[in-house]
Formats: sequence, structure tokens, C-alpha cells
Amino acid sequence: MQRERPALRFGLILAAALALAGCTSDREVGSDYEGGGFGNATMNNTLMMSGERNIAISLTKKFAADVQNTVNFAFNSSTLDGQAQEILRRQADWIRQFPEVRFRVYGHTDLVGSDAYNKALGLRRAQAVVAFLTSQGISRARLEAVVSFGKTQPLVYTQAPNEQNRRTVTEVSGLMARNPQLLNGKYAEVIFREYVSGATQIPTNRVDNQNSAGVGMSGGGN
Repeated sequence: MQRERPALRFGLILAAALALAGCTSDREVGSDYEGGGFGNATMNNTLMMSGERNIAISLTKKFAADVQNTVNFAFNSSTLDGQAQEILRRQADWIRQFPEVRFRVYGHTDLVGSDAYNKALGLRRAQAVVAFLTSQGISRARLEAVVSFGKTQPLVYTQAPNEQNRRTVTEVSGLMARNPQLLNGKYAEVIFREYVSGATQIPTNRVDNQNSAGVGMSGGGN
């Protein structure tokens, strides 16, 4: 009878764990990060298991919070106006801080025109952004791909010309190293680099002055 108790206890624990798992979530690992720019849950599952998704998501959110990741275009144009160029300069400044990271530029159009024409136009817009970023000192090797969605992903569903739909989006796509585990030990350094670089060192003469005044020396006071 005593031999059955551990087995019974284990069975109850296992049943409770399975029931709890069923109640909490039946989604794939990484599905919580699903959102237009990240892809699907299956891709996130793979990247979460490899360790790369944690860094990519953190940097993607930071990039979008720190700088504007979208630029807009005039109708039927891939020319970068002054406002677009200023946004891209800020993007380039941010990108330079993280040399381990790759980026991807997505081109989009509004719904006016044919699929084929808009696919080509979206690509020209993405290429224009990549060319400008490289002119700011960003290595072309770090802009791993240029993708055009044409008119397939409008922000505003209207058949009329719409500036919001005529855009490119720059996103973090991953790490330069083929094996993301190579960067695991430097995760904090990469994510919080600006805080690390902002730290100041205590001058040595200040420490010497404190020692000469008896600060920190044993044997004194009550």
C-alpha cells in the first residue's frame, strides 16, 4: 500500500499540471509576440528556441520607440523628401550603435494601380531607403534584404491615393552572427549599451584624497 502512494501522488501532480497547462494557454511558444512586423507564431517558436527572438524583439521595440521606423512618399514616387531624409538620418544614428544587428526594409504602396506595378514601386522605395542608409555609413551587408509588399498590406483600406499607405518600414531582422548563441553572454551589453557608455569612472585622485583623510580606513571612530 505504501508503494502505491508515491505513484498516486505523482499521478495527481501530473494531472494537475496538465490541467493547469490546458487552462493557461494552448498556443505555441512565441505566439505572444505575434504582430504584423514579426511574422507568424511558428517562426517565433523557432527563434525563441534558438535565443535570437529575445534579442530581436527587444531591439525592434527599442528601435520603434527611439526613432520613427516609417517614411512616406509622394504619389507614384520613390523620391525621399526632406522629412524622409531626416527620419532616415535618425535611423542611421541608431543603427550605428548596434553593429551586431541586421535590418530589413519593407516597401509599400497605396491601392492605386496594378499589382505588378505597385510591387516594383514598393521595391524602388525600399531600395531608395537602403541607398540613403548606406550613404550614412551603414554597411550594405547589415541591410540583409529589401522586400516589397506592393499594395498587399495597406494601413488604410481605400482605393483613393493615400499617403499612409505609401511608405517604407525599417525593422530589426536578426543578428549578424550565424549562431545567435554567440551573443548570449553580451545580451545586456547590447541592449543597454547606451547606459554602459554613459557610466563615469571615479577619479583616482578622489580615492587618494579619501584615503589620506582616513575615509574607509580601519581602526578609527566608535
